[in-house]
Amino acid sequence: MKSLILALSVAVLSAGLAPSNAEAKRIGGGNSAGMQRSTPARAPEAAPANQAQAAPAPAAPPAAPAAAPPKRSWMGPLAGRPAGLGIAALMSHFGMGAEMGNILMMALLAFVAFIAIRFVMARFAKPGSLQPMAAPGGMQFAGAGAPAPLGGATSGSGWGQAAAPVATAAVAALPLAVAAANHLPAGFDAPGFERIAKMIFIRMQAANDSADLNDLRNFTTPEMFASVKLDLQDRGSASQRTDVVKVDAEVLDVTTEAERQIVSVRFHGLIREEENGVAAPFDEAWHLVKPADGSREWSIAGIQQTA
Repeated sequence: MKSLILALSVAVLSAGLAPSNAEAKRIGGGNSAGMQRSTPARAPEAAPANQAQAAPAPAAPPAAPAAAPPKRSWMGPLAGRPAGLGIAALMSHFGMGAEMGNILMMALLAFVAFIAIRFVMARFAKPGSLQPMAAPGGMQFAGAGAPAPLGGATSGSGWGQAAAPVATAAVAALPLAVAAANHLPAGFDAPGFERIAKMIFIRMQAANDSADLNDLRNFTTPEMFASVKLDLQDRGSASQRTDVVKVDAEVLDVTTEAERQIVSVRFHGLIREEENGVAAPFDEAWHLVKPADGSREWSIAGIQQTA
């Protein structure tokens, strides 16, 4: 019985002391290491500058109805003729001469003509159509009813000339504003940088598989290199083969801090970390740094998991 217990103890100790194959992982081990930053996601399409809807303008009051034209009164002229004819018949009936009748008829016609002329003059004479007399010194009121210049400036003050440079400056500043919204400086070649970043990503996976310390040191900061070296020591002599099935890169942020440039690049896609294994999705951000004086090329300062 004692021999059996001793044999089992030796077997357990031997299993514990035997080297174990570490789980195959990509560079960084699928964990966050080194520099960590709060990286904003790339801004979507710019929205309209002013999304606030203008308040509906109040409806204009209905126009006052046009003044009704004065009613034409032709009753006077029309009634004059029957009256004259009636008077002439009455005079003839009472024996008055035709000459007297003609005189009265002419007088009546003259009266009717006078009434008609007054009616025509009253018809075409409109109130307020007469021009008032110019007041003394009236030239000082010239243009008093004209609208004031925009912004309260007077004519010839230069406001109109200053408006053009202001508009030009606003248009010139537009690309900078859009670039700032995307956290990318104007003139930064994001597609070109993303292409090179994908090449570095694939190269670093190969260097990590082969434990190429020289290549890893050339592309990492001292802090990040120390983290990667510890992962390689934990892996030991176990073989590893990482297959990058698909990788996409996206520049998230570009900034300058402490006399160094920092570019955060998001990598996502499919990666196979075990030979004959199943490709799994990954999503992580790499923070690349470069001295502002250009004394060194870009180096990997940190890996940050985003998913």
